[in-house]
Amino acid sequence: MDQASSLRKIVKDSANRQGSKSSGEASSSGAGPRVIAVTSGKGGVGKTNVVGNLALAMADMGKKVLILDADLGLANIDIIFGVHPDFNIGHVLSGEKQLKEIIVEGRPGVRIIPAGSGFVNLTHLTDGEKLCLLSEFESLEDDFDYFLIDTGAGISENVTYFNVAADECIVVVTPEPTSVTDAYAMIKVMSTQHGEKRFKLLMNMVKDEREAKAVFLNLIQVADQYLGGVVLEYCGFLPRDEKVPAAVRQQQPFVTLYPEALSSINIRKVARQLEDAPRRLDANGNIKFFVKRYMDLRE
Repeated sequence: MDQASSLRKIVKDSANRQGSKSSGEASSSGAGPRVIAVTSGKGGVGKTNVVGNLALAMADMGKKVLILDADLGLANIDIIFGVHPDFNIGHVLSGEKQLKEIIVEGRPGVRIIPAGSGFVNLTHLTDGEKLCLLSEFESLEDDFDYFLIDTGAGISENVTYFNVAADECIVVVTPEPTSVTDAYAMIKVMSTQHGEKRFKLLMNMVKDEREAKAVFLNLIQVADQYLGGVVLEYCGFLPRDEKVPAAVRQQQPFVTLYPEALSSINIRKVARQLEDAPRRLDANGNIKFFVKRYMDLRE
């Protein structure tokens, strides 16, 4: 059996096990974790910091959060939490460990699937390795409310794979022209080549909300002109804040170390907005959806 057939079998088996659920189910109860990919067109925009602190803000709301460090080969989510995992996703792909065995606790309510820093072979997953990961993810779907995927930057196959598979995609953008240009390029590729039409935009390292909305409106205007059918949603902003790099230097999340900082206040607003927003009606958030979306776009 080839890898594509194996993936389809997982979809079918998962669907049979969950046959009593409605495919249009939109409530969070019993629907599996909400899968959110956090991505960017370029590196250096603070994406990983957003993921770590967003997870903690969600945990403060009583949610159970799992982070997948999907920046394979350049892992650093563990640095944000000051943890030093003994094993990583490479050990799962090699068959040495099961996924549950490598998960570490970042903070109460937040668990992490660490990636392997410096392992070049992880930057280009084969279909067999993706099958392995998808099979392992299935065992976790009932344990968490949110599944945050910290993707790599850019438009590599690994990045688009995780973005396509998620329920929702948050693109982190800074005011720098290169960040805006690369964010648009990512949205264009995801839209024209992978059929993704909805994106949430989080403005990071901006002077204030006025600058954040100016960048957002600029992207909307370009998308409206050149990318028909693409919907961009404003997800909030994080200001330029000296507390953020100070927290990184101490290997602590800023929302924990400086809870009253404007960045902390705003990341909690983003978490609340995501929690209050309705789920996509075509997304269960469970492994059946994760696999199905990936396979649909390969056919």
